[in-house]
Amino acid sequence: MSEDIPHVLILGGGFGGLSTANEIRKSLSSSQVKITVIDKKNWFMVGFAKLWIIKGTRTFENSTGSLSGLAKKDIDFINEEILQIDLENKNIKTNTKNLSYDYLVISMGAVLAPQKIPGLVENGMNLYDYRESEKIHDKIKALKSGTIAISIMGMPYKCPPAPFEASLLIDSMLRDAGVRESVQIHFYSPAPITLPAAGPEISRQILDLISSEKIVFHESCKVTKVEPNKLIFKDSEANFDLLLAIPPHVAPDVIYESGLAKQDNFIPINRDCKTPYDNVYAIGDVTSLKVTETMAVPKAGVFAEGEGLTVAQNIISKIQSKEASALFDGKGGCFIESGRETASLIEVDMFSGDTPSTNLTESTPEHLDEKLQFEKDRLSKWL
Repeated sequence: MSEDIPHVLILGGGFGGLSTANEIRKSLSSSQVKITVIDKKNWFMVGFAKLWIIKGTRTFENSTGSLSGLAKKDIDFINEEILQIDLENKNIKTNTKNLSYDYLVISMGAVLAPQKIPGLVENGMNLYDYRESEKIHDKIKALKSGTIAISIMGMPYKCPPAPFEASLLIDSMLRDAGVRESVQIHFYSPAPITLPAAGPEISRQILDLISSEKIVFHESCKVTKVEPNKLIFKDSEANFDLLLAIPPHVAPDVIYESGLAKQDNFIPINRDCKTPYDNVYAIGDVTSLKVTETMAVPKAGVFAEGEGLTVAQNIISKIQSKEASALFDGKGGCFIESGRETASLIEVDMFSGDTPSTNLTESTPEHLDEKLQFEKDRLSKWL
């Protein structure tokens, strides 16, 4: 391969990285651009499959696609950890390699940080960690009576509707086991409403949905620490027999070390997804894209995918010496499964006006089919 072919280096093989790589390759052949994806995982999973593993209707093995499948599209995949991002010298260091780039796309996602809440690791389970999904399934199955606490322990967090969906699926598991009457489900959030990003009206509809299944929502509950069988909030406490936590999220350490984001924050971007560095873009959960003073684009795969398409279009334009002007449109949707073989869809347009426009559809079996199709489409078209 001749050295004057531009090299697009993509850090992260999730929604954002895979949509960027595939979109560029769709327009430009391997003789026009070299594309490399780096990820320490060698698989991709649509995040909501974790809830099906918890429910017991899915296994981890049946929910992932192998990133080595990128090779058949002439996209190189390196299964290593990213140790250093040197933006001055346009160089990325992994366990065994130093890689230079012409275009860099940072799509490394958010990192779960349960250690930020004292006592959480010892006394709770991480709802978002795929390695704990089967254990959570077993714990719920073994529960005959008592209290399950679901607690959001930091904002922002990935896939905002997922914890509510989890509560509904757990409710259905307990119903199927015939023990729902003996098990209470309490939901604790630091926010004043269920889904701040979706606005007050949809938050009320989601509250109605979980309340109809006797799931009790507690607003403005900021966890300060976890003790055995006890959540400690700023000015109160609550008991539990099983704690399922959504821990605080941070960016990977290498992002802070590179100076791209301040400690405990995410990489700030605008709708063009550019960073202050030449030909360096950032997308997805590792970023913060402000919509208003107090609101950012939610951390969800569908938005990372859309940002990936935006960046791909701008990189293609630059390689073809055209004006690069694509902006992320802010449109997307998230499914909410009801636990009763139906799902609804939250449709979002983050940049529709002064405030985002949102809509929650009716819960139907058709939307549940669409959710399954959404997963199938991503796995087949990207890998």
